[in-house]
Amino acid sequence: MATPESRGRIAVPSGKVGSVWIRPRDAAATLVVAHGAGAGMDHSFLAGFCRAMGDERLATMRFNFPYIERGRRSPDPERVLRETWLAAFEAASQRADGRGVLAGGKSLGGRIASMCAADGMPATGLVFLGYPLHAPGKTEKLRAEHLERIRVPMLFLQGTRDPFANPDLLNQVLAKLGDRAVLEPVEGGDHSFRIRGVKADDRQIGAALAGAAAPFVRRVAGER
Repeated sequence: MATPESRGRIAVPSGKVGSVWIRPRDAAATLVVAHGAGAGMDHSFLAGFCRAMGDERLATMRFNFPYIERGRRSPDPERVLRETWLAAFEAASQRADGRGVLAGGKSLGGRIASMCAADGMPATGLVFLGYPLHAPGKTEKLRAEHLERIRVPMLFLQGTRDPFANPDLLNQVLAKLGDRAVLEPVEGGDHSFRIRGVKADDRQIGAALAGAAAPFVRRVAGER
């Protein structure tokens, strides 16, 4: 029987934001997941991914940034995004029963998680569901320098047709990170992991990524 979702609210400096927990009994670890810039925590992609992680006996907590709660389209300032991430991570850590807590997310959500981790957020590891290495067509401005300050393992799930991450540039960045970084390419996938000619809805696409993410999370969390 599938573990039910549990909805709640997290106190953040700007007020409160929604959260959704999936906590299987005896979960091996917890992954905190943030949404991308254009959709909130209930987007089918993220919901499908988290449900599939739950089926793998891994807990997840996903949450909204304040701008989504307020019905706005433009993301909050970086300071607010970071503060929200830190509050969400702390909330998850308090309910993790001493097991490992990892951080990650889709695009913007994952990038902010990485920035927080680079500055000391004690995540056990990071899971990126499409890291936005650069803006489309602006490969001269990479969002990568802070990644070298992260000392924990990182998993990059990345479509090979993602306009936000030129494959050659991404490989160059990951080479500098050494064995801390693991790349799982999705052949033909775009920034939403959609593949031309393959019929699948966003929930199915998100769920499929759990097949690569779950073993990484277990390994990093030190499951025996």
